[in-house]
Amino acid sequence: MQLSFSHRKATQALAYFAEQAGGTLNKMKALKLIFFADRYHLRKYGRSITNDTYFAMKFGPVASGCRNLQNGPDEYGPTGADTYASDFLDCSAQRDYTSQKKIDLNVFSKSDLEALSFAWTTYQALDQFQLADETHRFPEWKKHEAALGTPDVSRRPMPYSDFLENPAEDIDPMPSLSSEDQADLRDEIAELHAIEGVWS
Repeated sequence: MQLSFSHRKATQALAYFAEQAGGTLNKMKALKLIFFADRYHLRKYGRSITNDTYFAMKFGPVASGCRNLQNGPDEYGPTGADTYASDFLDCSAQRDYTSQKKIDLNVFSKSDLEALSFAWTTYQALDQFQLADETHRFPEWKKHEAALGTPDVSRRPMPYSDFLENPAEDIDPMPSLSSEDQADLRDEIAELHAIEGVWS
């Protein structure tokens, strides 16, 4: 059972990063920053910010719901998501998007904002291709590297449980998770999915 995508948080997270960048940001760079924010929050607090569905692709992990918000109307997305996003984001340009309205920080928890701040502070200096290269160093993407190198595979699903694997010490600015922490977080993720299944 996939968690329900939070299009409001996703929209505001995209707006947050654009605002931090001065109002306009490269779309691919934003998606990498979303990944790092979601990954941080998942590893520290047991849930992602956006509840997005992630895929491993050539240029790293991609939050599919966030990408759809950047690309315009999505007939399969949550009802009202496109209208809501268009109030805050101008994504009409091919490579960049612009924040066009004051961010609604009320959609975020304190820990959400902590994770967003972490992603921006840690990775703001890298461009979109440098960020893609950085994500390629993490085990949740590397496990798909061989498959993505074949002509028949353009993307592979990335379950949240894979985000709990520890990369080499010189890669991740976050502390490593102990095996006990990983087990506890996997249980929390499974519980969230079970609750979602009951209420959906």
